[in-house]
Amino acid sequence: MSIYDVLTLERIEKNIFRGQSQDIGTPQVFGGQVLAQALEAAQATVEERTVHSVHAYFLNKGDFDAPIIYEVDRSRSGRSFSARRVVAIQHGRPIFTMSASFQIDEHGLDYGEKIEMPELPDPSSTAYTPWKKIVESEGASASKSQKVRALKPTSYFDSEIISISNEHDDANLQVWLKLKENVAGDDTRHKTLLAYVSDLGLLLATLTPHGYQVFNPLEISKFALASVDHAIWFHRPFKIDDWLLYKCQAISTSNARGLAKGSFYTADGTLVATSMQEGLIRPLEKI
Repeated sequence: MSIYDVLTLERIEKNIFRGQSQDIGTPQVFGGQVLAQALEAAQATVEERTVHSVHAYFLNKGDFDAPIIYEVDRSRSGRSFSARRVVAIQHGRPIFTMSASFQIDEHGLDYGEKIEMPELPDPSSTAYTPWKKIVESEGASASKSQKVRALKPTSYFDSEIISISNEHDDANLQVWLKLKENVAGDDTRHKTLLAYVSDLGLLLATLTPHGYQVFNPLEISKFALASVDHAIWFHRPFKIDDWLLYKCQAISTSNARGLAKGSFYTADGTLVATSMQEGLIRPLEKI
Protein backbone atom coordinates (compact mmCIF):
# COMPACT_ATOMS: atom_id res chain seq x y z
CA MET A 1 0.00 0.00 0.00
CA SER A 2 1.23 3.47 -0.89
CA ILE A 3 1.23 6.21 1.73
CA TYR A 4 -0.96 8.16 -0.70
CA ASP A 5 -3.67 5.52 -0.25
CA VAL A 6 -3.60 6.25 3.48
CA LEU A 7 -3.90 10.01 2.96
CA THR A 8 -6.61 9.95 0.28
CA LEU A 9 -9.93 11.06 1.78
CA GLU A 10 -13.49 10.64 0.52
CA ARG A 11 -15.47 13.87 0.50
CA ILE A 12 -18.92 13.16 1.94
CA GLU A 13 -20.18 16.73 2.29
CA LYS A 14 -18.68 20.18 1.75
CA ASN A 15 -16.85 20.09 5.11
CA ILE A 16 -17.01 16.37 5.97
CA PHE A 17 -14.47 13.76 4.88
CA ARG A 18 -13.89 10.05 5.48
CA GLY A 19 -10.50 8.37 5.81
CA GLN A 20 -9.47 4.76 6.18
CA SER A 21 -7.20 3.48 8.95
CA GLN A 22 -4.15 1.27 8.66
CA ASP A 23 -2.84 -1.17 11.26
CA ILE A 24 0.93 -0.64 11.36
CA GLY A 25 1.50 -2.61 14.55
CA THR A 26 1.07 0.23 17.06
CA PRO A 27 -1.34 -0.32 19.99
CA GLN A 28 -3.81 2.14 18.43
CA VAL A 29 -4.14 3.98 15.13
CA PHE A 30 -0.82 5.69 14.45
CA GLY A 31 -1.10 9.32 15.55
CA GLY A 32 0.77 10.58 12.51
CA GLN A 33 -1.89 9.04 10.26
CA VAL A 34 -4.75 10.88 12.00
CA LEU A 35 -2.75 14.12 12.07
CA ALA A 36 -1.95 13.93 8.36
CA GLN A 37 -5.50 12.99 7.36
CA ALA A 38 -6.93 15.85 9.43
CA LEU A 39 -4.51 18.25 7.76
CA GLU A 40 -5.54 16.94 4.34
CA ALA A 41 -9.19 17.56 5.23
CA ALA A 42 -8.49 21.10 6.43
CA GLN A 43 -6.33 21.94 3.41
CA ALA A 44 -9.15 20.79 1.10
CA THR A 45 -11.28 23.69 2.39
CA VAL A 46 -8.60 26.36 1.82
CA GLU A 47 -7.54 27.99 -1.46
CA GLU A 48 -4.33 29.80 -2.43
CA ARG A 49 -2.64 29.46 0.97
CA THR A 50 -0.84 26.68 2.79
CA VAL A 51 -0.57 25.59 6.39
CA HIS A 52 1.99 27.27 8.64
CA SER A 53 0.97 25.91 12.06
CA VAL A 54 -0.92 22.97 13.52
CA HIS A 55 -2.02 22.29 17.12
CA ALA A 56 -3.63 18.94 17.91
CA TYR A 57 -4.89 16.84 20.81
CA PHE A 58 -5.27 13.08 20.84
CA LEU A 59 -8.40 12.26 22.87
CA ASN A 60 -9.18 8.55 22.47
CA LYS A 61 -7.69 5.46 20.84
CA GLY A 62 -8.51 4.97 17.19
CA ASP A 63 -10.06 1.75 15.86
CA PHE A 64 -8.15 0.16 12.97
CA ASP A 65 -11.28 -1.56 11.64
CA ALA A 66 -13.48 1.52 11.27
CA PRO A 67 -13.22 4.59 9.05
CA ILE A 68 -12.53 7.99 10.61
CA ILE A 69 -14.85 10.91 9.90
CA TYR A 70 -13.28 14.38 9.74
CA GLU A 71 -15.51 17.41 10.29
CA VAL A 72 -13.96 20.75 9.30
CA ASP A 73 -15.09 24.04 10.83
CA ARG A 74 -14.17 27.03 8.64
CA SER A 75 -13.36 29.23 11.62
CA ARG A 76 -11.88 32.17 9.73
CA SER A 77 -10.99 33.18 6.19
CA GLY A 78 -9.22 36.54 6.15
CA ARG A 79 -7.20 38.40 3.54
CA SER A 80 -3.90 36.73 4.52
CA PHE A 81 -4.77 33.97 6.98
CA SER A 82 -7.36 31.22 7.22
CA ALA A 83 -8.09 29.16 10.34
CA ARG A 84 -9.67 25.72 10.43
CA ARG A 85 -10.71 23.39 13.23
CA VAL A 86 -11.01 19.65 12.58
CA VAL A 87 -12.65 16.98 14.73
CA ALA A 88 -11.94 13.31 13.98
CA ILE A 89 -14.81 11.01 14.95
CA GLN A 90 -15.17 7.25 15.32
CA HIS A 91 -18.17 5.36 16.70
CA GLY A 92 -19.93 8.62 17.49
CA ARG A 93 -17.22 10.15 19.68
CA PRO A 94 -14.26 12.44 18.99
CA ILE A 95 -10.84 10.79 19.03
CA PHE A 96 -8.80 13.82 17.93
CA THR A 97 -9.08 17.58 17.48
CA MET A 98 -6.85 19.92 15.49
CA SER A 99 -6.59 23.64 14.84
CA ALA A 100 -4.60 24.77 11.81
CA SER A 101 -3.69 28.16 10.38
CA PHE A 102 -3.01 28.83 6.68
CA GLN A 103 -1.28 31.81 5.09
CA ILE A 104 -0.60 33.27 1.67
CA ASP A 105 3.07 33.52 0.61
CA GLU A 106 4.64 36.77 1.84
CA HIS A 107 8.07 38.38 2.00
CA GLY A 108 9.66 39.33 5.33
CA LEU A 109 12.59 38.85 7.69
CA ASP A 110 14.40 35.53 7.45
CA TYR A 111 16.37 33.84 10.23
CA GLY A 112 16.67 30.19 11.24
CA GLU A 113 18.37 28.24 14.00
CA LYS A 114 21.74 26.81 12.93
CA ILE A 115 23.32 23.52 14.01
CA GLU A 116 26.34 21.50 12.92
CA MET A 117 25.00 19.13 10.29
CA PRO A 118 26.12 15.49 10.14
CA GLU A 119 27.15 14.06 6.78
CA LEU A 120 24.43 12.82 4.47
CA PRO A 121 23.80 9.07 4.40
CA ASP A 122 25.93 7.14 1.91
CA PRO A 123 24.27 3.89 0.79
CA SER A 124 27.68 2.25 0.44
CA SER A 125 28.87 3.37 3.89
CA THR A 126 28.54 1.53 7.19
CA ALA A 127 28.80 4.77 9.17
CA TYR A 128 25.03 5.00 9.46
CA THR A 129 22.71 2.36 10.84
CA PRO A 130 19.22 2.05 9.33
CA TRP A 131 16.33 2.22 11.80
CA LYS A 132 15.39 -1.34 10.83
CA LYS A 133 18.85 -2.71 11.66
CA ILE A 134 18.88 -0.93 15.02
CA VAL A 135 15.53 -2.42 15.99
CA GLU A 136 16.48 -5.91 14.87
CA SER A 137 19.80 -5.91 16.70
CA GLU A 138 18.52 -4.26 19.89
CA GLY A 139 15.43 -6.45 20.02
CA ALA A 140 16.98 -9.77 19.04
CA SER A 141 15.28 -11.46 21.99
CA ALA A 142 11.92 -9.79 21.43
CA SER A 143 8.96 -11.39 19.74
CA LYS A 144 8.26 -10.79 16.06
CA SER A 145 5.17 -8.71 16.85
CA GLN A 146 7.21 -6.45 19.13
CA LYS A 147 9.74 -5.79 16.38
CA VAL A 148 7.03 -4.91 13.88
CA ARG A 149 5.45 -2.53 16.37
CA ALA A 150 8.72 -0.63 16.74
CA LEU A 151 9.54 -0.59 13.03
CA LYS A 152 6.52 -0.23 10.74
CA PRO A 153 5.81 3.52 11.10
CA THR A 154 8.98 4.13 9.04
CA SER A 155 8.14 1.65 6.27
CA TYR A 156 7.29 4.49 3.88
CA PHE A 157 10.57 6.28 4.63
CA ASP A 158 14.27 5.62 4.26
CA SER A 159 15.70 6.29 7.70
CA GLU A 160 19.23 6.44 9.05
CA ILE A 161 20.03 6.78 12.74
CA ILE A 162 22.74 9.40 13.26
CA SER A 163 23.06 9.56 17.03
CA ILE A 164 21.33 8.76 20.29
CA SER A 165 22.53 10.86 23.21
CA ASN A 166 21.75 9.93 26.82
CA GLU A 167 23.43 13.00 28.28
CA HIS A 168 21.07 15.10 30.41
CA ASP A 169 22.30 18.37 28.88
CA ASP A 170 21.89 17.13 25.31
CA ALA A 171 19.39 14.26 25.38
CA ASN A 172 18.41 13.76 21.77
CA LEU A 173 17.76 11.39 18.91
CA GLN A 174 18.86 12.38 15.38
CA VAL A 175 17.57 10.65 12.26
CA TRP A 176 17.92 11.26 8.54
CA LEU A 177 14.52 10.72 6.87
CA LYS A 178 13.40 10.64 3.25
CA LEU A 179 10.14 9.46 1.69
CA LYS A 180 10.81 6.47 -0.58
CA GLU A 181 8.27 7.60 -3.19
CA ASN A 182 8.51 10.72 -5.32
CA VAL A 183 6.05 13.48 -4.46
CA ALA A 184 4.09 15.17 -7.22
CA GLY A 185 2.45 18.57 -6.70
CA ASP A 186 3.09 21.66 -4.61
CA ASP A 187 4.45 21.95 -1.08
CA THR A 188 1.02 21.18 0.43
CA ARG A 189 1.53 17.43 0.11
CA HIS A 190 5.12 17.67 1.39
CA LYS A 191 3.81 19.32 4.55
CA THR A 192 1.14 16.66 5.05
CA LEU A 193 3.74 13.91 4.74
CA LEU A 194 6.03 15.68 7.20
CA ALA A 195 3.10 15.84 9.63
CA TYR A 196 2.71 12.07 9.26
CA VAL A 197 6.32 11.30 10.16
CA SER A 198 6.61 14.03 12.82
CA ASP A 199 4.80 11.77 15.30
CA LEU A 200 7.75 9.37 15.15
CA GLY A 201 10.63 9.67 17.59
CA LEU A 202 9.54 12.45 19.93
CA LEU A 203 8.29 10.28 22.79
CA LEU A 204 11.28 7.98 22.36
CA ALA A 205 13.53 11.01 22.82
CA THR A 206 11.98 11.70 26.23
CA LEU A 207 13.31 8.33 27.44
CA THR A 208 16.92 8.99 26.39
CA PRO A 209 17.99 11.06 29.44
CA HIS A 210 16.96 8.12 31.63
CA GLY A 211 19.27 5.69 29.86
CA TYR A 212 16.67 3.52 28.11
CA GLN A 213 17.57 1.80 24.84
CA VAL A 214 14.83 3.40 22.78
CA PHE A 215 15.05 0.97 19.86
CA ASN A 216 14.82 -2.14 22.00
CA PRO A 217 11.17 -3.32 21.98
CA LEU A 218 11.67 -5.00 25.37
CA GLU A 219 12.79 -1.69 26.88
CA ILE A 220 9.93 0.24 25.31
CA SER A 221 7.41 -2.36 26.48
CA LYS A 222 8.11 -1.20 30.06
CA PHE A 223 6.05 1.94 29.33
CA ALA A 224 2.58 2.89 28.18
CA LEU A 225 3.36 5.44 25.46
CA ALA A 226 0.73 7.66 23.84
CA SER A 227 0.71 11.10 22.22
CA VAL A 228 -1.38 13.65 24.12
CA ASP A 229 -0.82 16.86 22.19
CA HIS A 230 1.23 17.74 19.14
CA ALA A 231 2.17 20.98 17.40
CA ILE A 232 4.01 21.79 14.16
CA TRP A 233 5.23 25.08 12.73
CA PHE A 234 6.21 25.11 9.05
CA HIS A 235 8.87 27.75 8.34
CA ARG A 236 10.13 27.27 4.77
CA PRO A 237 9.53 25.14 1.66
CA PHE A 238 11.15 21.69 1.56
CA LYS A 239 10.92 18.36 -0.24
CA ILE A 240 9.98 15.34 1.86
CA ASP A 241 11.43 13.06 -0.84
CA ASP A 242 14.87 14.62 -0.21
CA TRP A 243 16.87 13.90 2.94
CA LEU A 244 15.74 15.78 6.05
CA LEU A 245 17.49 15.65 9.41
CA TYR A 246 14.98 15.18 12.25
CA LYS A 247 16.47 16.11 15.61
CA CYS A 248 14.25 15.10 18.53
CA GLN A 249 15.33 16.60 21.86
CA ALA A 250 13.97 15.80 25.32
CA ILE A 251 12.79 18.93 27.16
CA SER A 252 11.14 17.59 30.32
CA THR A 253 9.79 14.42 31.94
CA SER A 254 7.49 14.50 34.98
CA ASN A 255 4.20 13.13 36.28
CA ALA A 256 4.31 10.24 33.74
CA ARG A 257 4.52 12.74 30.85
CA GLY A 258 7.34 13.64 28.51
CA LEU A 259 7.86 16.76 26.42
CA ALA A 260 10.12 16.85 23.37
CA LYS A 261 11.02 19.29 20.62
CA GLY A 262 11.63 18.22 17.05
CA SER A 263 13.54 20.20 14.41
CA PHE A 264 13.59 19.38 10.69
CA TYR A 265 16.59 20.54 8.62
CA THR A 266 17.38 20.18 4.93
CA ALA A 267 20.77 18.78 3.93
CA ASP A 268 22.25 22.28 3.73
CA GLY A 269 21.25 23.05 7.34
CA THR A 270 18.11 25.10 6.67
CA LEU A 271 15.48 24.80 9.41
CA VAL A 272 12.18 24.08 7.66
CA ALA A 273 9.83 22.93 10.45
CA THR A 274 9.61 22.64 14.22
CA SER A 275 7.44 20.23 16.20
CA MET A 276 6.60 19.87 19.89
CA GLN A 277 4.90 16.94 21.54
CA GLU A 278 3.83 16.01 25.04
CA GLY A 279 2.81 12.45 25.67
CA LEU A 280 2.17 9.77 28.21
CA ILE A 281 5.27 7.82 29.29
CA ARG A 282 3.71 5.86 32.15
CA PRO A 283 5.92 3.11 33.65
CA LEU A 284 4.09 -0.21 33.77
CA GLU A 285 6.17 -1.26 36.78
CA LYS A 286 7.49 0.72 39.72
CA ILE A 287 10.80 2.43 38.89
